[in-house]
Amino acid sequence: MNSTSLIKPVLNGVYPVISHGKGVFLYDKDGKDYLDASSGAVTANIGHGVEEINQAMLEQAEKVSFVYRSQFTSDAAEKLADKLALLIKGKLQWSFFVNSGSEATETALKIAIQYWQEKGQPRKNRIISRWMSYHGITLGALSMSGHPLRRERFTSLLESYPSIPAPYCYRCPLQLEPGTCGLACANELEVSILRIGADNIAAFIAEPVIGAAGAAIVPPDGYFQKLKQICEKYDILFIADEVMTGMGRTGKVLASEHWGVEPDIVTLGKGMSGGYSPIAAAIVTEKVLEPIMNGSKSIMGGHTFSANPLSCAVSLAVLDYLDTNDMVEKAEKSGKILGELLSKIGEEFSFIGDVRGKGMLYGIEFVMDKKTKKPFPIQMDVTNKIIKQGMEHGLIVYPAAAGEEGITGAAVIIAPPLTIRPAELIELGHRWRKTLQVFKDTAGLG
Repeated sequence: MNSTSLIKPVLNGVYPVISHGKGVFLYDKDGKDYLDASSGAVTANIGHGVEEINQAMLEQAEKVSFVYRSQFTSDAAEKLADKLALLIKGKLQWSFFVNSGSEATETALKIAIQYWQEKGQPRKNRIISRWMSYHGITLGALSMSGHPLRRERFTSLLESYPSIPAPYCYRCPLQLEPGTCGLACANELEVSILRIGADNIAAFIAEPVIGAAGAAIVPPDGYFQKLKQICEKYDILFIADEVMTGMGRTGKVLASEHWGVEPDIVTLGKGMSGGYSPIAAAIVTEKVLEPIMNGSKSIMGGHTFSANPLSCAVSLAVLDYLDTNDMVEKAEKSGKILGELLSKIGEEFSFIGDVRGKGMLYGIEFVMDKKTKKPFPIQMDVTNKIIKQGMEHGLIVYPAAAGEEGITGAAVIIAPPLTIRPAELIELGHRWRKTLQVFKDTAGLG
């Protein structure tokens, strides 16, 4: 039964009511099972119903569930910050805990601007970001997001931060051939800096693998190294938005590790708590913290539930689970199997144009013609139809934007929990193939 009082994503929509979850499966009140092939919103990294996490939640709740961060700290928050520093290993050592990925990226924006203020350079207050990106739904985070469909209702309130194209090799926005382009899309960052003026720019932000705005777009090798070099050349901070890609999702603790690039600020969320409790983080280097420590000694940010003890204890338990069960390494191995499976299925259907991804984060882009990459008409609503067919066949996949400017295309993300077992990957493939076949038949694609 759906409430008449709860505001849902589609106001008059009817949604299955979930009774419980276990492992990679969710079960509704009618007894139907759903293989969670998207980890919810690419969040449930260790699956559902893990007893160790439930126990950690209970133990913390029996101690204290809430303290306000300006009055107290807690063992859970202190230990979580230490654990993150240990897992990340590099110069990123200082954690600021918030409640969601949107809050984390907005906090990163504010820290970057405050960094330059404390250094006596208040003019450096602009952020550069990319088109085909998504950094969150709060106004600051949405200003950094190059996601036209999510920006359009609020354009008059937003800053015009998206300035450069995405490394979308399947549909190069610069009309160049991958491998022979000289990383022209990365060089666009320098062009943008010169236009705006380096003295006005605080930071550049990017997702290492583009998620919802591009269906797991993986940049070519050398791309992020080039971006980092440009940021250093013009004295601009580099923020890596790892809300979706962090904590093992791509086969590394941070996806930026794949290219040997260390950000000045990184944002985490989603898999940081595996969905068991809301928490996210902005993590900074000593370099970023130093002028603030020597100046005002306070980061201007925070929310009522920032560093909440219950959420911190849950996150700590999730990170311990990832660590002790070697989940990052397993994600890398399982990701290769997942990629091969999805690519093989993709060859069977003429309307799958591209299968791309890294680790346990894959995107599938749908087209009318593989050779021309012609997108489906928007009116066909292909993404939502495929998601609906997946639900009917007990498979949960996640919507993503694609196509020219991230508007005209259709795509989904497949990103199951890192804990998925080989037999469950086979079942995922079986349900995905059935979903695509039914869509093909009902759409009359021959």
